[in-house]
Amino acid sequence: MLVSMPKFSRINWKKSLVLGSVAVGIILGATSLPRYLMASDHDDGDTDVRSRSLSLTDLYAFREQDQNPNAAPGDLVLVMNTNPRSVARQQYFFSTNARYEFKLTRVANKDAAPTGQEDITLRFEFAPPNDRNQQQIKFTVIKDGKEVSATNLSTTPLNSEKPIVNQLGGGGSKIAVFAGLREDPFFFDVEQFFRVRAGALGTGPGVGFRPANQALDFAKGYNVNTIVARIPQQFLQNPNSSAGTNIYDIWETISLRDPATGKYQQVERLGRPGINEGLIVSQNLLATFNSVPPTADLSPAAGPIGAEAARTLKALGNNNERTKVLLNAFLPDVMRIDTTGASGYLNAVNSSGSPIRGRMLKDDVIDQTLNVLSNGAVKSDNVSYEGTGSNPAQGHKPLEGNFPYLALPN
Repeated sequence: MLVSMPKFSRINWKKSLVLGSVAVGIILGATSLPRYLMASDHDDGDTDVRSRSLSLTDLYAFREQDQNPNAAPGDLVLVMNTNPRSVARQQYFFSTNARYEFKLTRVANKDAAPTGQEDITLRFEFAPPNDRNQQQIKFTVIKDGKEVSATNLSTTPLNSEKPIVNQLGGGGSKIAVFAGLREDPFFFDVEQFFRVRAGALGTGPGVGFRPANQALDFAKGYNVNTIVARIPQQFLQNPNSSAGTNIYDIWETISLRDPATGKYQQVERLGRPGINEGLIVSQNLLATFNSVPPTADLSPAAGPIGAEAARTLKALGNNNERTKVLLNAFLPDVMRIDTTGASGYLNAVNSSGSPIRGRMLKDDVIDQTLNVLSNGAVKSDNVSYEGTGSNPAQGHKPLEGNFPYLALPN
């Protein structure tokens, strides 16, 4: 636990860990990276050279029975959301020049240091859309160095009567995959957050968050392209070991193919929930973080990004000791899920103070992140999933009762 802050140890960290985690990559030379390497998350990556289909927004990981009590036991659900702020009633597509990947590490115990080792990779590649607005999916599983692919999968087009749930069998296990548009479940008054941050950094007037009846949920009414995978834990076990695994580190990436060489270069990475762009102000440092694996997060040469994050943390009211604890508690930047207990970002932490129960679709990760990063000074952005009844600028559709669970698209 974070001894100096027991009140706030159960807390959300999207890529606030990124603060240090992002601290990864200046070593790799941001100036030498292609111009399409930009920051991740909802609103900080659109450029004239990179489409939103190459932007990650959120990662969710939870035991299916915690979302649906009627589901079969033993299955994990992973959710990768992309293409932020997709407008209602508009069909969007996954990039045909990219690989979208979930990556998992088997973890011995909840207190073990993350390694960033890629024990299992779930890779998704998309063909051009047909006249029904469907994209064929090539799904590849890379498990302990062995690769198996399937190509008879399809996305669900907008306004489809029911979701297309692709079932893949293998090794006595079935993996279910959904890909298509769904309502973005994320909620946050991001516009006001940047005002609050500017005030804390001394680059604007000091302000707080708006009250609930005025706070603006910037994701309300928007969709995302999502990939949802349901994976039996039986499938995730190491066939070469008799010891079972109940704990996993998970992160997601997008890699873009270089048309000249045919090689893929990672352009996006995301692990824990939070707001890396909340602490890392410089776009080039964010871009560098996105281009490297979690194994680089502890690189001693990653100092410039960590230094910028530290400055932001201190501006938010943290002393040197607390800032160091925050920077060191969540590296490498992966989302850990201990499946022996109920899923939920705030449900449990390990001895380092890191959340270890994944993330559910309605977890209010922003409030918890703001709370801990400000040392309790900021309690909430006053936005919730359901919203405030008197405020039409908040509120999301009800989640679906069955896989893939995200609310239907707008």
